[in-house]
Amino acid sequence: MAMLTVRSYQGEIDLQPIAALCELCWKADPNQNCYTVVELKQEFNAPGVDPTQDVRLWEAAGQVIGFGHLHLRDSEVGTTGFLGFRVHPEQQRGLEQDILAWAERRMRQIGQAKNTAVKLMAGCQETQLDRITLLENCGFAQERCFLTMSRSLTDPLPDPQLPAGFRVVDARMQLDETASIELYNQTFIDHWSFHPLTIERLRYYLNDPDYRPELDLVAISPDGTYSAFCFCSIYPSENERQGCAVGWVNSLGARRGFRRMGLGRALLLMGLHRLQKAGMAVAKLGVDANNPHHAQLLYESVGFQKVTARLSYSKPIT
Repeated sequence: MAMLTVRSYQGEIDLQPIAALCELCWKADPNQNCYTVVELKQEFNAPGVDPTQDVRLWEAAGQVIGFGHLHLRDSEVGTTGFLGFRVHPEQQRGLEQDILAWAERRMRQIGQAKNTAVKLMAGCQETQLDRITLLENCGFAQERCFLTMSRSLTDPLPDPQLPAGFRVVDARMQLDETASIELYNQTFIDHWSFHPLTIERLRYYLNDPDYRPELDLVAISPDGTYSAFCFCSIYPSENERQGCAVGWVNSLGARRGFRRMGLGRALLLMGLHRLQKAGMAVAKLGVDANNPHHAQLLYESVGFQKVTARLSYSKPIT
């Protein structure tokens, strides 16, 4: 057996080997996400990621056979580390435990440096029984279940009906950054695992190579308040790999004081119409199965159905 080495991320030279590992894992289990070099570069440049500290590679005979990366998010109650990791499908499962142990050590360092509470989170599909067993055996507990839902865009779509006096604009017009951040934070402040949007993170999203401003919709009230939004995306690399034409509804919501008015439904339908116009055959979205505003019922009312479920696990690090 080749000697196993563990090392830090050494920059863009490592992107192609990591992408190759992701593709191998995806071919073995298509339920996993697969990342291109461009997508990995974008992820590692995200706010809350220090690649030199938060990315680790495991190698054998010069080949990357495992990697883990942490994405840190701060809130009023502490720091959460979201762990993504992959292990070569032909390698021993003990490597997964090594990656989890590294992530725990890193989170413990962060908690000590910041003098704050920290927890580690990891996820898996409900069908990944081995991953579920691994996480539970390592002290993780399930916190949440997120449904992936799908709707055909080749079927007729209802026409959106905006409340009187409201108008909808997209990001091809220069949206106010401060108002956009306030809209997002007031929309999701009472959701599970809320982490406030910052101007740094907003600009990071806007600079994503796949960002399409015409799919970023905002409803504005008669008095000029940013009231609700729908943000959709198309990922060409994923569609090419999967041989499909899928568009995603990434975020949808109405802020406090503007709920139960039909804004969410209207913007959702507008987003779907735009995905349809862009040539997408299917729309997908993710929703918390315990969403406090029963978003799943809204999605079902316009034709979405559950496809899969992703489980979110967490472990406090002391």
